[in-house]
This record gives sequence, C-alpha cells and structure tokens, in this order.
Amino acid sequence: MRPLELSLDGLIALTDEVGMFQHAKFSTIDRKEGYATDDNARALIAALRYHRSFDDAYSLTLAETYLAFLLHMQREDGRFHNFLGFDRGYQDEVGSEDCMGHALWACGCTLSSNAPDSMKSAAKELFDKGLPPSHGFKSPRAKASTILGLRCYHDAFPDDGNVVSNVDTLTKGLVEQYRVEADGDWRWFEAYLTYANARLPQALFAAYECTKEQSFLRVALSSFDFLVETQVLEGVFQPVGTDGWFMKDGERAFYDQQPIEASCMVEAALTAFDATGEDRHLETAMTVFEWYHGRNAQQVHLLSPETGTCYDGITPEGLNRNQGAEATLSYYLAYLKMREHNLV
Repeated sequence: MRPLELSLDGLIALTDEVGMFQHAKFSTIDRKEGYATDDNARALIAALRYHRSFDDAYSLTLAETYLAFLLHMQREDGRFHNFLGFDRGYQDEVGSEDCMGHALWACGCTLSSNAPDSMKSAAKELFDKGLPPSHGFKSPRAKASTILGLRCYHDAFPDDGNVVSNVDTLTKGLVEQYRVEADGDWRWFEAYLTYANARLPQALFAAYECTKEQSFLRVALSSFDFLVETQVLEGVFQPVGTDGWFMKDGERAFYDQQPIEASCMVEAALTAFDATGEDRHLETAMTVFEWYHGRNAQQVHLLSPETGTCYDGITPEGLNRNQGAEATLSYYLAYLKMREHNLV
C-alpha cells in the first residue's frame, strides 16, 4: 500500500549518531558493512527535502548528522573518503569519483535549502574545497552529480559567474561523450546502460536551466526519450537489470531491477518538466513512480509497511527482502520530488 504521507521512519531505521548505515540484512542493520559517503550525501538531500516539504524539526536533526558525516569524510585535498567502518576508521585512501559527485550535489542542495545559515556555511566550505578535484572527473555520473550540485549552488548564488562556467565545462564533456557513442537508435553517452542511468539527462536538463544552451537541451531530450523507450514497456517501468545490463548491439537484462533506477527516472522526468513545461514528462514520472507500488513486472510492493524502508530490488523470484540505504533513499528522493510537483 502507498503511504498516505511519508514518515521519517525509513531514514531513522538506518541512522545512528554517526550517519546512515550502508546495508541491512532484511530490516536489521548490518553494522560490519559500515557507512558510505555515497549514502550519507543522498540522505542529506532527502532530509533537507523532507524538512522543506513538511517543516519537520527532526528531519533537520538528521540532516545535521549527515552533513557532519561529510565533514568527517573530506580529505585535506578536497576529495572524500567513501567508506567508514563501524569502528569509525576510514576503509579507503580516497573514494570514487561518484561518491565525490554525490557529496558536491548534497552540499549544493544544502545551500539552496531552508537549512540554518550555520549548516549552509559548513556546506559551502565543503563544496568550495571539493569542487577543484571535479575538474578531472572521468565518470559521467560523477560529472552529472556535480552539475546538479552546481545548479543548486547557482540558485543560492545567482551572480557567481564561475558557477555557470563550471556547469558549462562539465556539461560540454557529457555532450561530447554522447556525440562519440550515440549511433542510430542508440542515443546514449556510453556503449552500455548500467546503473543510475537517468542521472545523466537529468543533469543536462538542469544545465540547460542554468545556461539556456540549446545543445544541452537537445541531448537531454534525446537521451531521456531513449531511456523511456527502452524501459517503459506497455505502460510498465522495467529498468535495465543488473545481471548483464544492456550493451550496445546486445540483449538487455530484465533482472535484477533496482530502486535507484526508478528514483533517477522520476527525478529526471520532473527536471525535464521544469525545463520544458511538457506534460508528457509528468506522465512518465507518475508511471515510473508506480513501480514502487506494484505496477512492475512482478506486481510486488517495494515499501515495507513495518519499517518504512524500501526493499533492495526485484528478482525473477520476487522481492530482494534486504532493505539497505540506497534502496530506501531512492524512494525518499522520488517521493519528495513528486511531492514538490504536487503529484503525491
């Protein structure tokens, strides 16, 4: 059943005084897997969206916890560790580009949120220190997350010309990747579809909003329409599966299906609507969002009514009943974006 109103229970269930845990065995936290910047960055975005939407005091307390986690994970050179053990020891020398992109997105969201000025000051320091390493990013998803962070930064500081310049540079890099790989019916940035695919066109729509560069909008529309054509089949969202993905000129996998794909598609569709005003994108968002609520290949509901967390995915046999951070956050981010557009 779809909740009448989203509670904070799912975030609370996975969070302690340090931050949000990565994984759960069924609904029980798996402490040995520790914490990740990837998850705590997205948790910060979710908590701030929740606070803006519901004006809930405890969501701001959670946001403070996640922001403090990011402060702890940033290195002196501006980059971030990704993994922290339950013993609070760093588990890596430096994190992935994707984790750094998520951190920048979260800090940008903090700056454009209704968080207290003290939180915004901390987020600005993190962002300003973390942005220079992004100039060397190779990962298209890291570039996309950084663009989304810059878009939020631009909302907070619209007169800062350096922000638009950085958006332009990063987005042109994505557009060039698209021009290299796109071929006939394959309208994509890479020779494969893997995870968090819709984050790329979402970033291009956001970049267009910031720069009004028409080439960004053209590539955003072409690539997003490709995702819709590939993954919305007979009115049902069927994301590319993790067991083989979808290689150019190959056969696509249908399982396992992960909640992050639905979340990214919802956010991309609503960002597309914001950029274009075309109602078809609202229809896409509503169709994809229903994947969580039983309109999927297995007709299963992804939200746990007992805990408020989200199941980790859909397998050929049914639900993956683990309920970790990424899955749960994907639902919160999708729901709260839908709520911003008065669709839930």
